[in-house]
Amino acid sequence: MSDTAASTAIRPFTFEFPEAELQDLRARIEATRFPEKETVADQSQGTQLSTVQELARYWAKEYDWRKVEAKLNSYPQFITEIDGLDIHFLHVRSKHENALPVIVTHGWPGSVVEQLKIIEPLTNPTAHGGDASDAFHVVIPSMPGYGFSGKPSEKGWSPERIAAAWGELMKRLGYTEYVAQGGDWGAIVTDLMGSQEPEGLVGIHTNMPKVIPTDIDAALAKGNPLPEGLTLSAEEQTAVDQLDFVYRHVYYAYMMGSRPQSLTGLADSPVGLASFLLDHDAKSLAMITRAFDGVSEGLSRDDVLDNVTLFWLTNSAVSAARLYAENTTPFFAVNGVKLPVAVSVFPDELYEAPKSWTGQAYPNLVHYNRLPKGGHFAAWEQPELLVNELRTGFRSMR
Repeated sequence: MSDTAASTAIRPFTFEFPEAELQDLRARIEATRFPEKETVADQSQGTQLSTVQELARYWAKEYDWRKVEAKLNSYPQFITEIDGLDIHFLHVRSKHENALPVIVTHGWPGSVVEQLKIIEPLTNPTAHGGDASDAFHVVIPSMPGYGFSGKPSEKGWSPERIAAAWGELMKRLGYTEYVAQGGDWGAIVTDLMGSQEPEGLVGIHTNMPKVIPTDIDAALAKGNPLPEGLTLSAEEQTAVDQLDFVYRHVYYAYMMGSRPQSLTGLADSPVGLASFLLDHDAKSLAMITRAFDGVSEGLSRDDVLDNVTLFWLTNSAVSAARLYAENTTPFFAVNGVKLPVAVSVFPDELYEAPKSWTGQAYPNLVHYNRLPKGGHFAAWEQPELLVNELRTGFRSMR
């Protein structure tokens, strides 16, 4: 095999973590030194002590990692080197003819675990309330520094570079026409794919659209007053208020964006890691807290710990955090996508994208829908709703 063929080879991948690593994890959990209780009665100081203690108890005494390990290994997984870095991905082909290939990208603090619930409904729609014409071939990569993908050893793996790598991945898999989908960082990478327009990409779907006018986004990000003379609709004002709250409370993003290496403690304490990963946004944290109180609404205790445990076992807390330090792209500002775009707006997302701004940001908007429930981690929390959105949103792109 030539060097070129070797570097572009697609290698089958499976894994099984040694029992000794799971025993070490449980021992570390049981040895956790907890802080004192928060001095407030709400979550304004972060993940509450009672939630963390119940998480630790369940994680050490009842949680079974082997279940999700078996689930992941039940799907075809591969690794291929792109631009000098090993990229891990799931690739599940549909049995239906004319299935549409889709590359689905996770975010932070996520992993490919986020998308496990949507694989079978997308690839086998006739068994999940859909028609054969709704079928997808599904590709789910782990972003650089996350899960089983390689960890960059030098600077440069920005969202733009990841977007370009995903175009290369789909080309390497032989797909000449495909679509892309994402939320959180996955939405940003997918949006960048839309503006880069790699050969074969025919359209995108996002559940965290980048539609905020550039001047408004810049003002909110810096904590400055909005530009003078603005006239906002009620929907637009709501979005502004929501984003203003987000920019004032994403402290984890500021820390990871400026000092990721100082988060070494996340590689040493599993409970410290879990506490940090849970505190993504107020509504998600509240939902996860209810899950550990015994009320499952979209995410269960096992869902949460499947993802946290993957972070722990792959020691990817700091390597994943570096994506924030690499980023120079505004999280929510318009990006100039001209390809067909489908947008799903979940009510508990960081902000609810107004239809007015969505149409301006995406001149080829083919689908816009507001959902009755769900939040930031749509594929994970509300898989049925998201699957229906993908079927509907991509129907005109087949």
